[in-house]
Amino acid sequence: MEKFGKSQPVKRVEDVRFLTGHGRYIEDCAPAEALRAWVLRSPVAHGVISTLDLEEARAAEGVHMVLTLADLQAAGLTTTMDATVVKNRDDSDGAAPERHMLADGRVRFVGEPIAVVIAETLDQARDAGELIELDIDDLPVKLDLQAGGEPLHPEAPTNSAFDWGMGDEAATQAAFEAAAHTVSLQVEDNRIIVNAMEPRGCFATWDEGRLHFTYGGQGVWGTKSQLAAKLHLAEEDVHVVTPDVGGGFGMKAMTYPEYFVVAHAARTLEKPVFWMSDRTEAMLSDNGGRDLTSLAELAFDADLKITAYRVQTRCNLGAYNSQFGQPIQTQLFSRVLAGVYDIKTAWLQVEGIYTNTTQVDAYRGAGRPEAIYVLERVMDRAARELGVDPLELHRRNFIAPGNFPYATVTGESYDVGDFGMILTRAEDEADIAGFATRRAADAETGKLRGLGLCYYIESILGDPSEGAEVEFLEDGRVNIYVGTQSNGQGHETVYAQFLADQTGIPAEMISTIQGDSDRIAKGGGTGGSRSVTTQANATLATVDVMVAAFTPFLAEEMGVEEEAVNFDGETFRAPGSNLTPSMLEAAEMARAKGRLDLLRHAARAQLPGRSFPNGAHIAEVVIDPETGVCTVDRYTVVDDFGNLINPMLAEGQVHGGVVQGLGQAMMEHVVYDDEGQLLTATFMDYALPRAQDVPMIGFTSEPVPSTQNPMGMKGCGEAGTVGALAALANAVQDATWDKGLRQVDMPFTPLKLWEALKDGTKAA
Repeated sequence: MEKFGKSQPVKRVEDVRFLTGHGRYIEDCAPAEALRAWVLRSPVAHGVISTLDLEEARAAEGVHMVLTLADLQAAGLTTTMDATVVKNRDDSDGAAPERHMLADGRVRFVGEPIAVVIAETLDQARDAGELIELDIDDLPVKLDLQAGGEPLHPEAPTNSAFDWGMGDEAATQAAFEAAAHTVSLQVEDNRIIVNAMEPRGCFATWDEGRLHFTYGGQGVWGTKSQLAAKLHLAEEDVHVVTPDVGGGFGMKAMTYPEYFVVAHAARTLEKPVFWMSDRTEAMLSDNGGRDLTSLAELAFDADLKITAYRVQTRCNLGAYNSQFGQPIQTQLFSRVLAGVYDIKTAWLQVEGIYTNTTQVDAYRGAGRPEAIYVLERVMDRAARELGVDPLELHRRNFIAPGNFPYATVTGESYDVGDFGMILTRAEDEADIAGFATRRAADAETGKLRGLGLCYYIESILGDPSEGAEVEFLEDGRVNIYVGTQSNGQGHETVYAQFLADQTGIPAEMISTIQGDSDRIAKGGGTGGSRSVTTQANATLATVDVMVAAFTPFLAEEMGVEEEAVNFDGETFRAPGSNLTPSMLEAAEMARAKGRLDLLRHAARAQLPGRSFPNGAHIAEVVIDPETGVCTVDRYTVVDDFGNLINPMLAEGQVHGGVVQGLGQAMMEHVVYDDEGQLLTATFMDYALPRAQDVPMIGFTSEPVPSTQNPMGMKGCGEAGTVGALAALANAVQDATWDKGLRQVDMPFTPLKLWEALKDGTKAA
């Protein structure tokens, strides 16, 4: 592992262009002459379209085309969006309603696309859209997370999409019946809007029989395949590019209806077509996150060791099924159901419900908050009801270091961990010993101070394989082609730094090439904290290929046997030769000798298993009962991310994730009225955290290197949010416990806390 010792906190090189206005986002690179697309969206949450008259719109100035579902189908497109069907507990298939690219005669949420206008300018397209005569016969609206109500789909007459379960239900029930103590808590997880800095957008051109499609996403290959399939094109006739992306957070990992319509319009008109969402449009139509409620239960023996864990969850799918994979709630609960605890048996039941809201299958900043939030909230409640210190309860139940590798009750195999060591370091860093003094000082002024702990674990998701390609250019620079996609995480810096660490090539001489399906044949994209670990693994494999390829060439140049040539991470050396070429010098020698085959090297590699980042978040909040204002005063994170390439970037990822978790915990909340109208569709109504809302965030790395990859990495992209929700919620609960509050749910807005403290809520 000594060759990973070069890892240093290097500043992000891409920030220079981002902060000086030289980023290349969708609007920066769209063709100036492109036609503009405008989307007519449903103004109601549920109804049957009785009138859709496009005649005036089609005749309006500057209009080239107005498209509905019927037009797409007449053109031969496959108009159904991809969706995943989840198995029910009885092994039958869950509901499988179709979602079309544009409304199929019925609308199911406010903002559902009905028609798309293509015109010379955006103003012309919008003006023409306002000429469309649209009448919708309203149907009853379904918003609650219970079976029943007006059916959204004939395939789901009770609005139940699936009833999915995992674990051993009978053994779990038996453990609860035999338990010395049981604790339960109903936990609400509020719906949020992703709100990437750059909204979704795309443009397409048709040139000599090929579709060229550019969009802001998290990978080009899945989108390429879907465009080819829906438009009935050969995959080699589809070229997908992703430029700089202003935030993805899972929401931009999937395709959306607008992409296919824009691509079809460009092909039909043989002109560039450009669509860009505005902020309210994004809030109405982007996939959201969270929106679930869970009953969590823990069973303990007389020594307060957990014997069983049980969760029953209802999650909101919105109007349609998740696009790919199991819905986030099921796949992530299954990954971390057992948490970091030595639990003998567990059972999870998740019921998906259709409602008149946008699809809910994305996550923002993290993919595991749903599961960790539920587990750590009920752990905190158990500590309070059983009269034990929360840290002590955690320590009693941690998986011991000597028990790794550890097979969880849900089938995961954790490779390594030292959770007690991490928690002890966090306890010291957070100065928990001084908390009582701080609380007493606040109490003298009438303020309530609370401390909350969350210990999280997550896993790397997605394709475990990835590829890398290294190219030596004539000017002495080097390109590394990668299959992941940066959405702002700093990939350009970290990939160049890692290749530099392994080869001695100066990082400033390395450029990262990403997001182009013509230049990179295959890739897994970005999501699930997979990027750096899988890409570094592929880079190591490529370096091995490079060294193996250069060795016989250099042996001849050095006048030695191949076996004598050694690469030490910076230079090639051999006993008996004075030549010590660096990797760049070796490439120059190969070029001079006409060995162009040595100037490009590629490899694919697959991780043998997932790694499991984990860590402790400790938050302190101060509440003013007179106003309900809750201030996050202190925040400490100690993470085990394994070995780090760039600690500075890891810390930045944690800071961003914590702030996102703070946003949901303290202020963010999606609100619909009784008619399914989104009341939080602007930043005047939907609150995001600002600098004044965020404390200094302490970050400490305590690596326990993973055994599941040669770098010893564990991934860190989503960890901040995973721990933030429960740490903050538990801190608020701690601050209000002695005032009689027994149930308090996010977001902890001043009004909610003021009313709860005023009423002295004692709900169990």
